[in-house]
Amino acid sequence: MHIIAIILAAGSGTRMQSEVNKHLLPLAGKPVIVHTLEAFERCTAIDAIVLVTSAENIGAYQALIAEHGIGKVSRIVLGGETRQASAHNGLRAAGDCDIVLLHDGARPLIGQQEIEAVIRDAAEYGGAVVAVPAKDTVVRAREGFIEAQLERSVLWQVQTPQGFKSAIIRDAYAAAARDGVQSTDDTGLVTRLGGRVKITPGSYANIKITTSEDLVIAEVLLRKGNYSGGMHFYA
Repeated sequence: MHIIAIILAAGSGTRMQSEVNKHLLPLAGKPVIVHTLEAFERCTAIDAIVLVTSAENIGAYQALIAEHGIGKVSRIVLGGETRQASAHNGLRAAGDCDIVLLHDGARPLIGQQEIEAVIRDAAEYGGAVVAVPAKDTVVRAREGFIEAQLERSVLWQVQTPQGFKSAIIRDAYAAAARDGVQSTDDTGLVTRLGGRVKITPGSYANIKITTSEDLVIAEVLLRKGNYSGGMHFYA
């Protein structure tokens, strides 16, 4: 199989409230994006990486890729105004392949075990997503007041990578563009067409760097575990 990973790193990261893009912030001695890219570089199943970024960060990413010897990045392409638009640009740049993985550039603690499991599940079921069971009680609210408590036992927190057979995810994005549908998640575009997406059990350590607190947590996890590409905290 020919497998391509699309790393989405075009977001501005406004919730970080930093003058530096969150993907370029230091984490345990390396920028966040380097940790993410290195995880997919190490995975022997990944044949190539497409990096999606903003115009102002292309030069910085090119320099980091050269500095850290990340050889699997085959294309760097510009993102769009939304995550969906950025992912679509990445898909166009990916070219012919059997399996596509889409991953948030701001999830630097993704483990090898999760990457490989998503690939296996995507190949078998057509689509797969790393997720963990919800730990907190989740409610539905209206106008600031609780309307209903949702059944936690059936709720999962969706992460990335999300993997798909190439034809399935390309058809889903083409249909979304045709129908004017917007989604913050690739699985939603696939399931709206009747596709099935397998839940691949993941790790609670696979956090997304969104706020300054997330950086602190990621730093602790990296240093505590002498982290090098995977801590599997959910079984």
